[in-house]
Amino acid sequence: MTASRADSLFLRACRGEATPRPPLWMMRQAGRYLPEYREIRQGVSFLELCKNPALAAEVTLQPIRRFGFDAAILFSDLLVPLEAMGLPVEFTEQGPTLPAPVRTPEDLARVHRFDPARETSFVLETISRLRPALGDTPLIGFAGAPFTVATYAIEGKTSKTFAETKKFFYRHPSEAHRLLATIGEATRAYLEAQLDAGADAVQLFDSWVGVVSAEDWAEFVFPPTAALIAALRARGAPVIYFGNGATTILDRIGKLGADVYGIDWRLPLDEARARLATTATRPFAVQGNLDPAVLLAPAEIIAARAADVVRRGGKRGHVFNLGHGITPETPLASVEALVRAVHAA
Repeated sequence: MTASRADSLFLRACRGEATPRPPLWMMRQAGRYLPEYREIRQGVSFLELCKNPALAAEVTLQPIRRFGFDAAILFSDLLVPLEAMGLPVEFTEQGPTLPAPVRTPEDLARVHRFDPARETSFVLETISRLRPALGDTPLIGFAGAPFTVATYAIEGKTSKTFAETKKFFYRHPSEAHRLLATIGEATRAYLEAQLDAGADAVQLFDSWVGVVSAEDWAEFVFPPTAALIAALRARGAPVIYFGNGATTILDRIGKLGADVYGIDWRLPLDEARARLATTATRPFAVQGNLDPAVLLAPAEIIAARAADVVRRGGKRGHVFNLGHGITPETPLASVEALVRAVHAA
């Protein structure tokens, strides 16, 4: 890593250092709200886009060119590793589906670790293409956290109740632990390969962790997630953990040992930091947490809400982001207003 990249606002904030303003990037910043992205998607399916290194690199770069964000995030999908682990994935207009989910202990025989260089070489080639193109802009690699990936493996799709996941956990706890451990080990190798290819930091998306109870968090979710974070931190790159909908268990999440905790929009950022601090095992930074829906408001509201997030984030260890991914209907002018507001903070 070059000295200038290591000294970037993003990586300094991830290390908990003071910055003249918070660095800014947005979850799903490469996506359907961008006309240049929609143009590319006219000729290619989502999965084809993920598996085409030239196109995946291009869409990763699009928001950097247009808005000058302080970090880029790899364009890919959370379920790419599941396919490599032996569970085929299909993408439809209704979202991702797995035709053969894990529903019985016997189904675990179909799930295995994989060699990232062989099974997900397209991801690593995308990163290799991005590194010189990004210059001094840091690149974030990512994957799903073990619990969230397991929900897709078991449910076979997104869910409102996650009944199949919880049924599997309660009826087959030993097999559930095995599945989560296998996913965690595979994810470690996958993210280490991303770091080796040129990523500067990695983010774990725990998109559905908000559905678990405190008891299930302790028994099933915490052990493989904490082990994964510890292994990744040993590589020396920042590890960001984003637990969507998890404001009720932030005091427990602080024990994970991540460098940065992404916060959704449901709790003010300073309150979230305080809850995390009650049990955090080491110093940490926070990331977030503007409600994505604010970007549908007039520019003056965007500026006021963004300024409030900056104020609550403090002058040290804050990465500005949305509390979830940007929505497809977001106007470009709103993103421009957000960039101006954060830069002026």
